Amino acid sequence: MRQTSPWISRLAEGAGSPSDRLVAALADDILGGRLDSGDRLPAHRDLADTLGIGVGTVTKAYSILERRGLVRSVKGSGTFVALAQTRRGPLIDLSRNAPPAVMSERLLARTLIAIAKRVDSGLFNDYPPLGGHDEHRRLLARWFARLGMDTQPSRLVLTCGAHHAVSIGLSVVCGRGGTLFTEAQTYPGVIALARHQGTRLVGVTMDGEGILPEALDRALAMRHTGPAALYVTPTMQNPTTATMGRTRREEIVSICRAHDIAIIEDDVYTLTADANLPQLAMLAPERTFYANSMSKTLNPTLRIGGLVAPKSMFAQVEAALQASAIMVSPLSCAVMEQWLIDGTAEVVSRSIQDESDRRVTLARTMLGGMMSEPGHQGYHVWLPMSQVEAQRLELAASALGVLVTPTSSTAANPDAQNDGVRLCLGAPSMADLSTSLSAIARLRLEVRADDYRPTV
Repeated sequence: MRQTSPWISRLAEGAGSPSDRLVAALADDILGGRLDSGDRLPAHRDLADTLGIGVGTVTKAYSILERRGLVRSVKGSGTFVALAQTRRGPLIDLSRNAPPAVMSERLLARTLIAIAKRVDSGLFNDYPPLGGHDEHRRLLARWFARLGMDTQPSRLVLTCGAHHAVSIGLSVVCGRGGTLFTEAQTYPGVIALARHQGTRLVGVTMDGEGILPEALDRALAMRHTGPAALYVTPTMQNPTTATMGRTRREEIVSICRAHDIAIIEDDVYTLTADANLPQLAMLAPERTFYANSMSKTLNPTLRIGGLVAPKSMFAQVEAALQASAIMVSPLSCAVMEQWLIDGTAEVVSRSIQDESDRRVTLARTMLGGMMSEPGHQGYHVWLPMSQVEAQRLELAASALGVLVTPTSSTAANPDAQNDGVRLCLGAPSMADLSTSLSAIARLRLEVRADDYRPTV
């Protein structure tokens, strides 16, 4: 007697052909654990009759699912869930945007031994001054200057990474009830921050250099009353890799001045200084909150960042800092100090840049025209595609054990038309990266829609 299928037949909500919606519904239930490996799927004709669709539609959907490794067809027996067969070995995570790992056990041991020899117990026996010890602020300001951002230590406060710095800037200039303008595709963390703080988020149209000046001007002219700010990543934008040229940066600053709004500049993906690409904070220091850290340029666990604030807003920044975090880890400060004194920071930074170049070259070779050409040196890439295609790719990749950044996490506007998938190249081993990129290239061809022409 033939086994009855446990699947509750349905089509996924939303636009798309019946076969696309059937694929989406089954993939969702398989990946969500509502169907187990070995479960039988309904017979083609039975499912077609139940859903009121053609038998050919069911056949097409099952064929797509089988190519993705979610189901398997057994001649004379039927079609079965095959998810267990697709998850051999650990997952390969292309969703976590960490720099390539270049710190060895020997380097870590040498650093800790050096710290132990010159440690100041006072750093660990009391709270530091608000904003951090003067020496640590001076050292971080020197590191920022290496990236092109010249500032006085007195204008800088230490934070627990750049995300914390952005959070402080957002709470000071927008807060609950304010409006934050940003790129149409943006950093998932700022979307979460805006939602948490009750700030209205408005995504602005982009092109190959990032946010469009004319679109920003229109959006600001139509803004609601109340506090507002622009959050932007001018260099190696997350997720699209777009980088603003100097003229674009000057245009954005001019528009923000005309509308008298603050700028929160996230500069974590600038790996080296470029005189032709000045930070917005250098062009408009009177209104720009500059956030950066060592997590993206040196090591993800070195949770030490800084926020450079306009002089007129520095007292509010200190108040927000005191309310959100009393201090940065003294051990992180000690590591930063040691690395900047003995030159380790420069060596690690150059190694990360070299490894990033190697990984982007691999991605370029394997993905070709599927990916946007990065606007700057970095370790993530962007595959532009429609929202429907991005969702299909995310599900199909997950079935093969490859995690990509969920498309829903980067869209500032839920109804965004121009979408895509971010691939983070830094965390996996080179072998895993090669394997996963090969799978992504194959799946990208499979999910491509004939009527879609990618734009940023």
